[in-house]
Amino acid sequence: MLDAIVSEMQTKAASADPIGNTLKFSFGEGECIHIDGTGDANVVTTEDKESDCTINITKENLVEVVKGDLNPMMAVMSGKIKIDGDMGVAMKLQSLLG
Repeated sequence: MLDAIVSEMQTKAASADPIGNTLKFSFGEGECIHIDGTGDANVVTTEDKESDCTINITKENLVEVVKGDLNPMMAVMSGKIKIDGDMGVAMKLQSLLG
């Protein structure tokens, strides 16, 4: 499942403008997706690196968000998504995932 999520994010991130920050989706158990948008392009990897913003979410909920079946704001309010760090970076996700 993680490989499919990473592949889809790499495709979407490649066509989006660089976000200008680093962002990490943390799924627990050491699994994560790291997006580095500080260069000329957004680079998506599964490396567990420091980031400006960390989004704690389950893989299933991330798939729902990407598909548009789960509203990100509602997910934050209901506790399905927890954000650590710069909230402004999290707000840039819409341009990246849209």
